[in-house]
Amino acid sequence: MNGKRIIIVTGGTLGDWALGDIQSDDILVGSDRGALYLIQHGYKPDIAMGDFDSVTKDELELIRASSHTFVDCDPIFKDLTDTEMAFNWALAQQPAHITLLGAIGTRFDHSLANVHLLRKGLEQGISCAIVDANNQIIVIQQSTSIARGNYTHISLLPLSMEVTGITLHGFQYPLHNATLQIGQSLGISNVLAASQGMIELETGLLLVIQSKD
Repeated sequence: MNGKRIIIVTGGTLGDWALGDIQSDDILVGSDRGALYLIQHGYKPDIAMGDFDSVTKDELELIRASSHTFVDCDPIFKDLTDTEMAFNWALAQQPAHITLLGAIGTRFDHSLANVHLLRKGLEQGISCAIVDANNQIIVIQQSTSIARGNYTHISLLPLSMEVTGITLHGFQYPLHNATLQIGQSLGISNVLAASQGMIELETGLLLVIQSKD
């Protein structure tokens, strides 16, 4: 499956904005209620997986009948969240990229756990992003070019205890060989001055959060 994108749609906050991220040749993974969202919007998930404790019995049967592959599990005895199960499956396919939709929602614990999944993708050398109506979130550990696109702000937060050697090019508020430690807000709400910028770093894992507001 090298060269393919995998889109994981999970059970957080979803809306019409999510449909714009789906391309015709994407591999679609419906995680729990995310599978229902895909089906209700005219998509047939390549695989639906989870414990499906957030759907009704009738909705579950619709998901089962409308998915190419259906994988369910006991909600009591499973150790992983539905999203992590889907993410692990996606990693095993060795795609070019994984996008998570619906990974941010009202449950902050699930949202934060989903952000941590990006680290697992990075460790396996697979490009990953979380996208919602207002944000795109990635994790980097080496110098990376960032396009402004439709986003107005960009924030940098350490995912490891500290990130060293941060130098920014093309940003309104520059940093040169800076160190960010967990608990510091120095990297919040920067702005790309040009259509593209560069983030250089030496050590650590850095969350890059692009926002529209």
